Amino acid sequence: MLSYQHLYHAGNLADVQKHALLCFMLDYLVQKDKPLTYIETHAGRGLYMLDAEEAVKTGEAAKGIGAVREAFAPDHPYRQRLEETRARWGDAAYPGSPLLAAMTLRDMDKIHLAELHPQEHRILSEVIHLWDAHVQKKDGFAMALALTPPTPRRGLMLIDPSYEVKSDYDVIPGQIASIAKKWNVGIIALWYPLLTNAAHIGMLADLSQRFPDALRHEVRFPAAKEGHKMIGSGMFIINAPWGTEDEAKRLSALFA
Repeated sequence: MLSYQHLYHAGNLADVQKHALLCFMLDYLVQKDKPLTYIETHAGRGLYMLDAEEAVKTGEAAKGIGAVREAFAPDHPYRQRLEETRARWGDAAYPGSPLLAAMTLRDMDKIHLAELHPQEHRILSEVIHLWDAHVQKKDGFAMALALTPPTPRRGLMLIDPSYEVKSDYDVIPGQIASIAKKWNVGIIALWYPLLTNAAHIGMLADLSQRFPDALRHEVRFPAAKEGHKMIGSGMFIINAPWGTEDEAKRLSALFA
């Protein structure tokens, strides 16, 4: 299914959690003078304008990054990337995870992005051309399995599906296990929604059994509007970098 477009939800509180952790981990990785690989399986368009009709219609960004931007210190890597995006594209601009990664990584690093949606893929390609990123219009898990173990071997993969297809919850643990088997040193970060129907419970139980040492972080927040099913956001991180657990605790305090 290719109906999902993140523009309606860009900059919401789920993005805040996901992107703050992603920026922290990438910032930690680039402190070492060794190249790395960044892989993203469901990249989206990379850049979102929060004054677009779609974003204004839901109001999620106003309740998300619009409400908590100042809660992040000026030297926090997430806040720094937000300010860089606004300086380049205007005050309404919000960076998706591919852009956050591109702005953080160095010339020696590699970026591989997958996006199937035709419109999202086209916009992503236009935005990311400023960096030497490899953008593929193909299934993200297929790309991930083909690339791993990547060169450079050190690196991070973000898996951020739309969960439009209910079977995603059933197949994702096996997909991640296959990737981790090929890339045992890779940092693998999965984002998932907390829904009123608790659809994620079985998936997380399976993942926790396969990867008992992984970091699991969840935050809860009010539904964006009455009847909205998402009431929280989660990240499941295999081989989380040093300090990520402390950063997750700081985020929990912010959300609380």
